[in-house]
Amino acid sequence: MQPRNMSMSGVVDLAAVKAAQEAKAKAEQARAEAARQGGGPGAVSPADLVIDVDEAGFERDVLQRSTEVPVVIDFWAEWCEPCKQLSPVLEQLVLEYNGRLLLAKIDVDANQMLMQQFGVQGIPAVFAVVAGQALPLFQGAAGKEQIQQTLDQLVQVAEQRFGLTGLTVDPDAEPGAAPQPAAVPAGPYDALLEAAVRALDAGDFGGAVQAYKNVLSDDPGNSEAKLGLAQAELLQRVQSLDPQRTRKEAAEKPGDAQAQIAAADLDLVGGHVEDAFGRLIDTVQRTAGDERDTVRIRLLELFEVVGADDPRVSAARRALSRALF
Repeated sequence: MQPRNMSMSGVVDLAAVKAAQEAKAKAEQARAEAARQGGGPGAVSPADLVIDVDEAGFERDVLQRSTEVPVVIDFWAEWCEPCKQLSPVLEQLVLEYNGRLLLAKIDVDANQMLMQQFGVQGIPAVFAVVAGQALPLFQGAAGKEQIQQTLDQLVQVAEQRFGLTGLTVDPDAEPGAAPQPAAVPAGPYDALLEAAVRALDAGDFGGAVQAYKNVLSDDPGNSEAKLGLAQAELLQRVQSLDPQRTRKEAAEKPGDAQAQIAAADLDLVGGHVEDAFGRLIDTVQRTAGDERDTVRIRLLELFEVVGADDPRVSAARRALSRALF
């Protein structure tokens, strides 16, 4: 099986939004603590970038570390021949990323519970954990170039959406030394982005929307603000909806654009991504003129929430094109 496109979106709800922001906050706190204790970030040895993990150490070595650096998990076994081909490639690539990734190797024979928790159907199987969230990457053997493309995307999304910048690597560091996250200069919009996070935490979605718009007014290409704005606007819209009434109206009025738009928002917040997209594409086919354009625009906004890298977005874009033309 070839590597699948990655998505950091999954279920789109307030908990997912907060998880990303909390992960960023933890990384920033760790950097601040490192600076306070030693005047700067510590470093890890290259040997510390590839580790063996078992059930007893999973929370410490994977979940906790995933708030600092994306952790790639390699499920393998001694008897698995494809594993013997894949594992060295993963190890080499992780070392080449120089601290932006950590590789955790899990022997499935000795850690059956972890294998079951991740829903591993066969090995080799490769997952990632980012800010405590598990993400399937691919199963089976794959070429180095394909794996590297998947890891490039993982690193990019971890940095842009979760603020995870990885670890500082020093070839002369002692293996096993306590790692510290890499130092990142404070950006010009950190205060505004932090204000948006605080507003989200307080349930003030209107305040979060305004804070993200303040960033985008000066920096229209700011990816963190664009994603945050799309999510905050979605949460603001559904905050005042009565789910039962909204779904009843949508069922009774399949041609009503506003009823379907509201139901699609609820679908997405509940994690039913394909249902949300399908509902609006069907509505595009049933409507015309300004109504159709309103539905199309809302669908594009929901694409922003889920992320352009998600295969469900790519499929929905194709379906939308067929519906329009």
